Amino acid sequence: MTLKLDKVNRGPHLSTLVASSISREIAQGRLMPGDQLPTEQQLAQTFGVSRNVVREAIARLRSEGRIWSQQGRGAFVADQPNATTLTIDYEALQQAAAFQSLFELRGILEVEAAALAAKRRTGDDLMTMKDALVTMRDAPYGSVMWLKTDLEFHKTVAAATGNLYMVQFLTFVSERVRESILASGNQQRSEDLAAVTLGEHQRILDAIEAGDGDKARDAMRAHLHGAANRVGLAGEQSE
Repeated sequence: MTLKLDKVNRGPHLSTLVASSISREIAQGRLMPGDQLPTEQQLAQTFGVSRNVVREAIARLRSEGRIWSQQGRGAFVADQPNATTLTIDYEALQQAAAFQSLFELRGILEVEAAALAAKRRTGDDLMTMKDALVTMRDAPYGSVMWLKTDLEFHKTVAAATGNLYMVQFLTFVSERVRESILASGNQQRSEDLAAVTLGEHQRILDAIEAGDGDKARDAMRAHLHGAANRVGLAGEQSE
């Protein structure tokens, strides 16, 4: 078994890069069903990362149904990849067309989620959204903390729909978008953009708090259109 594993570039999502590299080995047949993966220590040395990063990558591959593991024995390639598990290849998202398609999917889901949230939100949902905006105001625009809190805001909007599948899909898609933005490093940082983005979130929150589904839908659509422009997807009208 000859694997083509190289050290990964430093970045905010090392575990994603490691998982993507191992997934590629499986997809290209260099790791076959039933094959045992190298040990955590071996993988850490090969990729030039910590064992904690390797553990996170293995946990991700396990959740995607690509591998299975047993304490004391190690990790193994799954005999039959779980076709019902949603996966998006990290490296594919480095291509503009793939990232644009993912952003488009995010828009379709989130616009309708905002409208549903306006009808079904609870007081706790509203409080969590407000807390997220407070944290965003205190974080540097475009930083890891900003993007993490931004994701929490959108996850709360999804949760306010009361639809578990909406939460699962939106969390998955939004997390892939966030990873790609962090990896690309192409999000501009300025106080003006921070104010614009916070204003977009505030309008979403206001519409949801008012229980106005149409305004919530419009506010989310406007926000995602602005976000598309800010990450270099100018001209996207669907968000």
